[in-house]
Amino acid sequence: MEKRIAIQGIRGSFHHQVAKEFFNEDTFLDECMSFESLVTSLIENKAQQGVMALENSIAGSIIPNYALIDNNDLHIVGEHYLDIHMNLMAIKGQKIEDIKEVHSHPIALLQCAVFFKKYPHIRLVESVDTAETAKRIKEGNLLGIGAVAGPIAAKMYDLEIIASGIHTVKPNKTRFAIVKTSKDELSKEEINKASIKFELEDKAGNLSTVLNVMNNCKLNLTKIQSMPVIETPFQYSFFVDVVFEKYEHYEEAKKILELMTTHFKVLGEYKNARI
Repeated sequence: MEKRIAIQGIRGSFHHQVAKEFFNEDTFLDECMSFESLVTSLIENKAQQGVMALENSIAGSIIPNYALIDNNDLHIVGEHYLDIHMNLMAIKGQKIEDIKEVHSHPIALLQCAVFFKKYPHIRLVESVDTAETAKRIKEGNLLGIGAVAGPIAAKMYDLEIIASGIHTVKPNKTRFAIVKTSKDELSKEEINKASIKFELEDKAGNLSTVLNVMNNCKLNLTKIQSMPVIETPFQYSFFVDVVFEKYEHYEEAKKILELMTTHFKVLGEYKNARI
């Protein structure tokens, strides 16, 4: 059976680029116009794995995606870091003075906010995907409208890059999670990173005690993201990424944290992509 990968967006998007790089092959894609529909694709087994952006070095965490993974019992089975190169593109022959509107995904526009402050005549319009916008401009021969997308989209949809590298900070990286509805059976020797979730009451010292446990067990905290528990005022969920040299250290911390916290959950155990 041919492996099908769910991505947010269409061919030419950054999610498509990650799918090609991570799986090292031209996979059969299920193009989803939202992260919610990506999750549905996995749950309904239209796709076997999904590519989901989690955080960007400029725009920060994509918090709703943490909740999507948790609420739908998805498993993070891998990760991939992608260098993001944002470019302003349009129908060939136009200059930036000709562009009245620029359409793109809101995260992409946020990453380029400083650039567009120099061009107050341009109206920024949020759309569902970077590549979808590029495709729509080409198919409709839409003059006066630009897209912010990666160079792969310009090439795929035959648009001209008017301005390249317009993201605010260089380098610009996005971390993507590879998610499934079931766990991957990796050996303990292969696993050196984990994503976990737990809840804590808002009491003095609770979080620092948990962090001390991680430190004492030789875990390196690489990410912590808090979210309020809507049903319980002043109680919080924490989404945490840790890396470690030995799986036994992580196992020891996990046993202690299961006793110290509530609603403890392992979201994924996988290979650290930054080694």
